[in-house]
Amino acid sequence: MKHRVRLLAIAVCAAALTSCVERRYVVYTDPPGAMVLRDGQTLGATPVDDHFVYYGKYKFTIFADGYETLQVQQNIEPPWYEYVGLDFISENLIPWTIRDRRVFQYHLEPRRLPNPKELLDQAQNLRNRGISLGGGSAQPVAPSAPTTVPVPAVPPGVGPPPP
Repeated sequence: MKHRVRLLAIAVCAAALTSCVERRYVVYTDPPGAMVLRDGQTLGATPVDDHFVYYGKYKFTIFADGYETLQVQQNIEPPWYEYVGLDFISENLIPWTIRDRRVFQYHLEPRRLPNPKELLDQAQNLRNRGISLGGGSAQPVAPSAPTTVPVPAVPPGVGPPPP
């Protein structure tokens, strides 16, 4: 019985002494305040931080009013103490918490307004391409006249009461 109690005490002490690796990253943008999505889930406005579970690739989508949307495939490389064999020691045997903090900085470009002349030229090119594929005439199609739908008469006494 004493042997079991002693083993239980050792197991409890070992569990209390185990460490872990705390993995976090912080995303900064220029300009600050941009919204960040990680793999389609909203993280918030920058600067924003979050934890990550595994080392590898994460997809960030960053957007702000007046700026081009930025899509980034960010690779997070493992540190030396997370290589196979060493990761067991760093995760379970070292009696303190290891903090792995990564910082990512992204610059957003101002949104470029399209040139109306270029936009009309592109539209004409697409129209000509559609015509060459047998899509119809080169004349713009005029909208048809609106049709009126007859409204059935409401019999007297039916409807809302007078005010």
